[in-house]
Amino acid sequence: MTPSKLIATLIAAAVIGAAVSPTPSKSPTKKTKVKKYVSSAGKAGPAADSSKPATAASSKAVARRAAPKPPPVPTKLRESAHDFVFDRVANGADIPVENAPALIPFFEQLYRRQDGSAMGPLRILQYGDSHTAADEWTGELRNRFQERFGDGGSGFSLAGRPYAGYRRADVRSGSTRGWHTDGLAGHSGDGIYGLGGISMSVRMPHEDIYVEAEANDFELFYYQQPGGGTLQLYDNGVAVDRIPTDGEPAPGYYHLESAPGFHRLELETLDRAPVRLFGWVAEKVSGVTYETLGINGAEAPIVLGWNQETLKSNIERRSPSLIVLAYGTNEAGHKIWTLESYREKFSELLSRIREAAPTAAILVVGPPDRDIRIKRAWTPLDGVDMIVEAQREAAKANRCAFWDLRAKMGGKGAMQQWVNAGLAANDHVHFSGGGYRMLGDAIFRDVISQYEAFLKARESILAVAP
Repeated sequence: MTPSKLIATLIAAAVIGAAVSPTPSKSPTKKTKVKKYVSSAGKAGPAADSSKPATAASSKAVARRAAPKPPPVPTKLRESAHDFVFDRVANGADIPVENAPALIPFFEQLYRRQDGSAMGPLRILQYGDSHTAADEWTGELRNRFQERFGDGGSGFSLAGRPYAGYRRADVRSGSTRGWHTDGLAGHSGDGIYGLGGISMSVRMPHEDIYVEAEANDFELFYYQQPGGGTLQLYDNGVAVDRIPTDGEPAPGYYHLESAPGFHRLELETLDRAPVRLFGWVAEKVSGVTYETLGINGAEAPIVLGWNQETLKSNIERRSPSLIVLAYGTNEAGHKIWTLESYREKFSELLSRIREAAPTAAILVVGPPDRDIRIKRAWTPLDGVDMIVEAQREAAKANRCAFWDLRAKMGGKGAMQQWVNAGLAANDHVHFSGGGYRMLGDAIFRDVISQYEAFLKARESILAVAP
């Protein structure tokens, strides 16, 4: 039975439980320069002496803006809240992944990596708002997938440090202060932001940007434009190549293969000309990459404002097996949406993603529970109801799987319990590190339970196939 016929048979049966680059020559090493870098957090690794993460000042600023801490939660109330959360998350395993057969193409790719019939990294992209951008929830998912299926590297990460809170747990990046960020929520622009919806640009010479990662295969995503500047590329301080970005307007790519291990790739602008970068790819020979593409304050329709030609080209270049969409928290707080209008916009988003990645499975993760403060009392935000239902209907209509995060938390009103348990923040919107990791673990549990069912069904079908 051919792979395509097998996948079609599995989907029809609804068997899932719930329904080259230049070789470095004798090039000079990069001269030591005293430059101030703005760096993102990540795994510890060798860092150049000139790299000075600007974190102390920003931490003090955050401390000054922080709201007064609420009174401590009584011990008995905290214990009760802990029991509630753990009970609901455990029982959440009985809440099905809706339209789970939509994940079968992803499961087939996982299986083929495991049995060795398919080579190279398997890529998962997650788009979303601040819950995704924090890279604690996604970081847990990355860890779990890589523990089981192998570490494929960090995959795609944004160029430099596009905003103060940007971080990836598995990669470190930064830039000098001359770079400008485009694409953040609430900022208008030309929409040419690339895979992650955020670009970094500069017009001055001697501005640097770098990434540090464990990998052997690298790629730079940039924008080619008339009069674009030239970049000098260094690998661990050794000059490797010059990358021109001049040309007809179009997405550009530069590929570099190197020895496995730690690398610090650094780019330096050489002239007074425009340069626009989207991000870096760092991959290993095989395994899973889980790529975090979150933007603070983002709503799902933000993607519809991105240049479709560029986004499609970038997604095709990554060739993901699974795309996760996790929006809704910010939309729930706005009264401009109706069930019909939001469902239409979300369906348009799913259609656009499907066009860019027709072979990828899509998993929609609904928004978490959220409270608002009314007359000094926290009350569940009713807008979440509509967003959840609109996303559910859009996912079903577009053949996407749906995972109801709020239901897994314990349903409407559960956020207060998560706050009392110390697993959600005092803003009743975000989660603590432990809370995000718990949610990541729950998603992985549910997805892998469906994968296990897929494996059994696959074996049964092949056993009787002619």
